[in-house]
Amino acid sequence: MGTINLVAEIDGVVRGFCMVMPPLVDYDSPNYLFFCDNFANFVYLDRVAITADFRSRGIGPSLYREVERRTDAEWFTLEVNVVPPNEGSLRFHAREGFVEVSRQETRPGKVVSLMAKRLR
Repeated sequence: MGTINLVAEIDGVVRGFCMVMPPLVDYDSPNYLFFCDNFANFVYLDRVAITADFRSRGIGPSLYREVERRTDAEWFTLEVNVVPPNEGSLRFHAREGFVEVSRQETRPGKVVSLMAKRLR
């Protein structure tokens, strides 16, 4: 399976998107590399964005369901900032079934929660 790029379009306007990568892509993100080193069969959410005026309308969960439908990976992985905290994202991902598997400092003053959700 290759990279999954999804776009949420409403009334002909892009309102959200996500980019998801499989293992062994040539990508030097320390967060992605953590999952490469610790998970064999995963997809990694590298980017997700929803326009401010369309948040809390179900676009995020719909994008995630589509990723889950398109992959045969065992794990859906991602990271969320905890320093500084992204409380909204932490709540959203907890509701979606993601759990913290580790934390790492990616640069001074920035710590992420490395999260995973078992799909299979």
